[in-house]
Amino acid sequence: MNSYAPYSQFNVGAALLAADGRVFTGANIENASLGLSICAERVALGAAISAGARSFSAVAVAGEGALGILPCGACRQALAEFSPSMIVLRCHPDGSFDSRSLADLVPAPFTGGELELAGA
Repeated sequence: MNSYAPYSQFNVGAALLAADGRVFTGANIENASLGLSICAERVALGAAISAGARSFSAVAVAGEGALGILPCGACRQALAEFSPSMIVLRCHPDGSFDSRSLADLVPAPFTGGELELAGA
């Protein structure tokens, strides 16, 4: 409902459940310079981090796609930074949902340790 998607008309919302029970929401925010657009999941993550949350149990993503919406690769990586085993709920337009672990969607996230191995 609060999405700002004048260019794609593709509205997405996300709710991120912190380990302490708090829920943080976000909606996608587009920009005329498309690279500056922000996905709903990262908006919710930013709100959570700004409020001091660092560990998460689940994220629910809802949009207007016929099959529902899964987080994009950038959002998957951003979420994995904090809770790589969280549950991802894909909400379908008919009100149903399916779930999977973020670890299934991002089996080998970038952790920064790769830099140490490379001697960087």
